[in-house]
Amino acid sequence: MSQTASVWLVVLLALLVANLPFISNRLFSVLALKMPKNLAVRLAEMAVWYFVAGGLGLYLEQQTGQIAPQGWEFYAITGTLFITFAFPGFIYRYLFKHHS
Repeated sequence: MSQTASVWLVVLLALLVANLPFISNRLFSVLALKMPKNLAVRLAEMAVWYFVAGGLGLYLEQQTGQIAPQGWEFYAITGTLFITFAFPGFIYRYLFKHHS
């Protein structure tokens, strides 16, 4: 896989998994819960998905060559980017009116 394709794969995966906690009422889109998820559970699930997407990015970077050292700035930027990616799901869950 080329480096460009790897980058786009990680970005698209991050966009998808950042919104999963807000779109699905299941934990990690698999486990059914007895009570509806609250915001704290959704944010914790989003943090786990952040590390999953980051792990895939790290793996793909390792496959293409040497892993570049990352400082705190990298994690601050990718964390805020991940939160920005989650904005559509947050809007869908908490600001749209859902008719039952």
